[in-house]
Amino acid sequence: MMTMNCNATFIYSEEFEKYRFNDDHPFNQTRVAMTKDILESENKLDKEQILLPRKATDEELSLFHDPSYIDAVKRASVGNLTEDEGFEFGLATEDTPIFANMHDAASLLVGGTLTAVDAVLQGKSEHALNLGGGLHHGFKRKASGFCIYNDGAIAIKYIRQKYNLRVLYVDTDAHHGDGVQWAFYDDSEVCTLSIHETGRYLFPGTGNINERGLKAGYGYSFNLPIDAFTEDESFMEVYESAFREVVEYFKPDVIVTQNGADSHSFDPLTHLSSTMKTYEYIPLLAHELAHEYCNGKWIALGGGGYDIWRVVPRAWAQIWNVMTSNKIFTGDLPTDWITKWEGKSPVSLPSTWHDPEGIYKIIPRKAEITEKNRKMLDKALQFTRNKMKFSN
Repeated sequence: MMTMNCNATFIYSEEFEKYRFNDDHPFNQTRVAMTKDILESENKLDKEQILLPRKATDEELSLFHDPSYIDAVKRASVGNLTEDEGFEFGLATEDTPIFANMHDAASLLVGGTLTAVDAVLQGKSEHALNLGGGLHHGFKRKASGFCIYNDGAIAIKYIRQKYNLRVLYVDTDAHHGDGVQWAFYDDSEVCTLSIHETGRYLFPGTGNINERGLKAGYGYSFNLPIDAFTEDESFMEVYESAFREVVEYFKPDVIVTQNGADSHSFDPLTHLSSTMKTYEYIPLLAHELAHEYCNGKWIALGGGGYDIWRVVPRAWAQIWNVMTSNKIFTGDLPTDWITKWEGKSPVSLPSTWHDPEGIYKIIPRKAEITEKNRKMLDKALQFTRNKMKFSN
């Protein structure tokens, strides 16, 4: 492993917690505050590394979203959108209910990602992390899957327009990164790679191997739908093989990663069996390849993750530690962090950065699942391998 200390920017505002549907909703931005706290408890986050986000303008939101949709979100924010009107735009649903001032809250998350983009692409830092972002299910004129505005799609449009760079988007959320994929499905300057639980069992039901892109974008959309109950070794094998081959094939100028932490076995909404081993490795590889191919240009976003107590803060804190030192946290968690949050947590908090063995029941189909994932990986990358073979 290469040793280095990198210059990185941490995007954060307490206002991120205003993106909150209701008290019972699984999407809870308290996890961002908990991550910031754990980093500060480890003395790994200084005030000068923190950058306040700005709100995205309507013009910036319109890089991807339809103006009629933005108007609907604004009206919903102040109670001027009927339920029937809301349904047309994916609002007022169980997944994406309306809440007061939702436009401002969602615009801040998008602005946070644009702030991260500018920090990296204007040379102020090598890497930037916006854990408030990663809302990859939003569509041009429709909210979906807890996502009002799609900050990842907007940011990539912004990069293309303002900086004219080729973008590789890598999504390791357990749910398929559908909104970002469809936004660039016919674009040869943006390559999307999503590793997710198969849509046979999980929302949004897309992300099949044969979703490869259209027209000029054919061959620039990659999907790795792994089987339910996939464990660390198989997840990491698929992730590493795909990421290395795709980045060599596409040769991006900048890498954007979406870091949903919902593939963990504790996550209540998915069916995968990862542990912290996976979340320790995900940023290490992204960091390595960003330096190898993009002079370090790496923008990382948050995403899913619904065990906000035991999983998300540990997983997301590893991204920052890798960004700044190319190392992962090991050993015990800070006792002051545990003391602060254990009274609020409905479950016992972990005491170490790593997960102990035996946190889930043994998967009797492990060998079968691993082999199935390997065959899927070979099939998903066959087009690229053939194209590179013929071009050499």
